[in-house]
Amino acid sequence: MSLLAPVRAALPAGARPYLEPAPLAALALGISSGAPFALIAATLTTRLAQSGIEKSTVTLFALAFLAYNFKWAWAWVVDGVKLPLIGRLGQRVSWMLLAGVLVIAAIVNLAFADPANDIVHTAWAAILLAAAGATYDIVIDGYRIDLLEPRQLGIGSGMSQYGWRIGAAAAAAVALVVAERSGWTLGYLVCALFAAPAMIAALVLGEPERRRKVVARAKGMRSAVASVIGPFSEFLRRSGAFVVLLFILVHKIGDTLANLTFRLLFDDLGFTNDEIAFYDIGIGFWALLVGVFVGGWLYTRIGMKKSVMLSLILMAVSNISFAALAAAGHSNIGMAAAIGFENFASGFGGVAVVAYFSALCDLRFTAAQYALISAAASIAGRFLTGTTAGGLIEAMGYVNFYLLTTLAAVPGILIYWWMMKSGLVDEAIGTAGTEPAPAEVPVDRKVE
Repeated sequence: MSLLAPVRAALPAGARPYLEPAPLAALALGISSGAPFALIAATLTTRLAQSGIEKSTVTLFALAFLAYNFKWAWAWVVDGVKLPLIGRLGQRVSWMLLAGVLVIAAIVNLAFADPANDIVHTAWAAILLAAAGATYDIVIDGYRIDLLEPRQLGIGSGMSQYGWRIGAAAAAAVALVVAERSGWTLGYLVCALFAAPAMIAALVLGEPERRRKVVARAKGMRSAVASVIGPFSEFLRRSGAFVVLLFILVHKIGDTLANLTFRLLFDDLGFTNDEIAFYDIGIGFWALLVGVFVGGWLYTRIGMKKSVMLSLILMAVSNISFAALAAAGHSNIGMAAAIGFENFASGFGGVAVVAYFSALCDLRFTAAQYALISAAASIAGRFLTGTTAGGLIEAMGYVNFYLLTTLAAVPGILIYWWMMKSGLVDEAIGTAGTEPAPAEVPVDRKVE
């Protein structure tokens, strides 16, 4: 990382923070986080659709993502359990290596599944990859938040979003292109390589110093009990905790409900794999990069609260573009516009919302608390997608469905507006968003 110092010095002051070690690590972490998600989201949807699986069954596969929503149930293990042998590398580093290996094994397993002949095997393979990917996310998020200083949260969130999209887009594109020429098995096997960047980043940078401080002081039975109940009790004792939790639960319903059905729309409109790879992945990727850049730029100028509010509005309105595409039919221009707007809004929102959720964490429980927050953020949308999306599309059509998802985003906007006016946004911030130095982390506070 010291080799980048001359490059950093030559850049404008506003660009230098992006080449600091922690934000660069966030980029690598995001790559490994995005790839498993993409392989069981849009990519698997396309694979199932091309295998002749009916829509109601395809959308039912969205329930595999519930592993991401329930990752809080075992996230405390990542914070509190030291692994034998490789545990000497550090709590975060050792878990990063283990979780990365699990993801690789799960991708290989899904690669050899055949939806047309054994849908049950495919379903279990998707669930196992979701569980492995969720575990990887627990470690990745904990490592990222421990590594980033409060001043780096916005930039680090942006870099993480860049990485996530790079990983998701690259894995999805590689899978589609290779599958078109050599079959889905090889397509998935190649994508197992995307699990490596996070493992490499953890080995290069080592254990975050703020995490070392916490682990050094956390010993004995009291610490073990605290790792289980502490993340929940500490968060729920904060002012307005239940209102904040309600916002987390509902703010992304419309966005999640819409996003996991895009590939069904594209397939029904007759787009080819190459068209999907170019428009959905190619143009979408660049639109997201612009959204992240604009989000980071505005974040430093208007602050976290206004940035989050603006991102919520943009993400809600973006669903209307897919209603327009559904009405227009097979239109390359329409697909480019819809994908471009949606990804711009997603990139913008990723900077503000991820920074806000990261700031909500307590440094003693970063992995567990962020797992709880991120899981709660999309559980309602994923459950509705898996249980009702396919039926709603067949009953009311794509146009009305995407208009409905826009309306579903309104409650989250209203709740956050009230949180801003009442001061709850500031009151609920955790030590990850306020503590400037490792030595000042209040790790000895009693967990009630």
